[in-house]
Amino acid sequence: MIDLPLPEVLAAARAAGISRVITVGTELESSRWSARCAEEHDGVYAAGAIHPNDTVAAVAASLTAEEVLAEIETLAARPRVVAVGETGLDYYRDHAAPVVQRWWFREHIKIAKRTGKALMIHDREAHADVLRILEDEGPPDRVVFHCFSGDVPMVKQCAEAGYVMSFAGNVTFTNAQPLRDAAAAAPPDLVLAETDAPFLTPVPNRGRPNEPALTADTLRCLAEVTGTDLADLCDTVTATAQRTFGPW
Repeated sequence: MIDLPLPEVLAAARAAGISRVITVGTELESSRWSARCAEEHDGVYAAGAIHPNDTVAAVAASLTAEEVLAEIETLAARPRVVAVGETGLDYYRDHAAPVVQRWWFREHIKIAKRTGKALMIHDREAHADVLRILEDEGPPDRVVFHCFSGDVPMVKQCAEAGYVMSFAGNVTFTNAQPLRDAAAAAPPDLVLAETDAPFLTPVPNRGRPNEPALTADTLRCLAEVTGTDLADLCDTVTATAQRTFGPW
């Protein structure tokens, strides 16, 4: 979460031309907070889920996994909660065994389908399993790969399935040419931009906490690597966000 006053964060976003933001929960308490935040502030919407790295800790207290998931589903049904996420698989860290992560991912897919909300996926070093599980379960109508980290072949697989690919500030990093190649290969109407705040701050602001206003830097980079007029790209991204998360 961003350690900055929320009114200042939203004002800076509006000044940068960003009128709507989605705040994302990664465990039960942050999912509750995200839903409350969306209900209390204009232009703020929410997503909620149990992040794959938090699937073990989620049931370390008094709640069972089924009770945690039931509350996630209740939150997801709220009008201003527009996605179930972040959920998915993270094989980079070992906070939860892969078999545990896969069970939770499948349950979140079911919740997204039952509530009719978009599925927001965290996929780190787990591309093949994420795609396989989506195919096995049958994906929801709207799927977003948060902080997309795949290569050009994966872009093609996602595009064939109609999955949206959301690029974060790391696409601007010097060592991220493969990610820029992936962005250039993605169909324009399947591309979003995001922050992953407070992480992955884009160039030229690396070293400071990321926030929604800085998505403008990521969009400039995406316009450059795709050879797209910036205003046209912003219009396309806005339409994709509306189609994926709206109406709002």
